[in-house]
Amino acid sequence: MSDDLARTIESAVQAQVAGAEVDVLLEGNRVLIEVTSALFDGMSRVDRQRTVYACIEDMISDGRLHAVTIRANPPA
Repeated sequence: MSDDLARTIESAVQAQVAGAEVDVLLEGNRVLIEVTSALFDGMSRVDRQRTVYACIEDMISDGRLHAVTIRANPPA
């Protein structure tokens, strides 16, 4: 189940964030999502997080995800 959910999260982010490199770490219903994309260049930290949250909001609202930590950054 968790591997499927991790792949679902990764796919959802990659579908909506151009050129995203996505790493997902799941522990129960808690998740750490690390996303790197040039799309984040010039965006505030809050706007980067909102962008990623928008990709997974259905998984939060249906209870598959409870505690979400997002690290979203442009490439170094």
